[in-house]
Amino acid sequence: MGRYSLREVKTRSDARAFRAMARSIYAGDPMWVQPLDTDIENVFDAKKNPLFQEGEAIRWTLHDEQTGGRIVGRIAAFYNRELSANEPQPTGGCGFFECIDDQEAADTLFDAAREWLAARGLEAMDGSVNFGDRMQWWGVLVEGFTLPLYGMNYNPPYYGRLFETYGFQNYFNQHTYLRPLVVHTMPEALYQKAERLFANPDYRFEPVDLHDRKKVAHDLMSVYNSGWATFSGVKPMEFEHALQMVDAMAPIVDPEVLYFAFHREQAIGFFVMVPDLNGLIRDFGGRFGLWQKLKLMWRLKVRRRCDRLFGLVFGVAAEFQGRGVEAGMIRRFEQHIERDPGRYRSLEIAWIGDFNPLMMRMVESYVRAEKYKRHVTYRYLFDRSKPFVRAPKLGKAKTGKGIE
Repeated sequence: MGRYSLREVKTRSDARAFRAMARSIYAGDPMWVQPLDTDIENVFDAKKNPLFQEGEAIRWTLHDEQTGGRIVGRIAAFYNRELSANEPQPTGGCGFFECIDDQEAADTLFDAAREWLAARGLEAMDGSVNFGDRMQWWGVLVEGFTLPLYGMNYNPPYYGRLFETYGFQNYFNQHTYLRPLVVHTMPEALYQKAERLFANPDYRFEPVDLHDRKKVAHDLMSVYNSGWATFSGVKPMEFEHALQMVDAMAPIVDPEVLYFAFHREQAIGFFVMVPDLNGLIRDFGGRFGLWQKLKLMWRLKVRRRCDRLFGLVFGVAAEFQGRGVEAGMIRRFEQHIERDPGRYRSLEIAWIGDFNPLMMRMVESYVRAEKYKRHVTYRYLFDRSKPFVRAPKLGKAKTGKGIE
């Protein structure tokens, strides 16, 4: 019998142990903020995660038998048939990985995920990824070990080595960009494009009206499906999912920094920014009961203690790309910053894949933001003789997703 043993998460007690074990990895790390328990558990709740309709998920904790069964690692494995079929080979995922700095321990976790997926007909696995939206819990942090945005993976520097030593390869990089919110520092070309569209009565750029959440959800869905749904591994958004996203964001968003672009009455673009929560929930310890919710609202809405914006998602409908729509949304946002100086001091845009060079150039040249974090989505091919190919680049016709 080896040093390490696995225990499948089956009970509420097992799930608590799965979540809590991360505290031992990050003890003393001032940058780590424990994710909210509800957000983690919702991923593994078949009633709340639509990917279970054509998929499965499993979780394990790793125990060190030489120290009385102490939990020293964890991992989840999952797949969705519809998404996996979009890949060159059926591909599942492993995620929510945490582990001590020991290759044998990591290999035990990776082996469990690989064998479980292979038994279900999968031929590859990505990690460390989410069983859900790409905008959360996606990728292994390899550069920029500073305070993460909420929902962005944070991990010790040795995690990349554990993945690569096992045999995972870099499928794509995800870059996070940082821009101090200093007004009148955008390129002159952006201002010119924006003014041309502002003068055209067919175009308008305005903050969302959250009193009509169904309309917001419909507009979000229509733009998303125009710009994203053709990308490999991305499932078209359904209205109910869009409405769930809007309902989840509504309590925390500042409507003045959540913009839609319209051509006549058609939604053609959005720029969704939310106040980052990580600086406000450090003392919650993963709990999010009534008391924590009241504290969050007090800090967010009354004390206005959050001065960091999280650029969550940015997109333009395929047929309207290249017309300066993104310039109009960025300029409207800057005008809001001008009216309320000091309210927000920085904007972080995450994540932008290196498979999307057009969006990278837009953020670097238009927004003038700089890279300061890098996550890696790793892929492991079960057939080790098969040639590895990185994620294909998105062309102009498919570009629409900047922050996934």
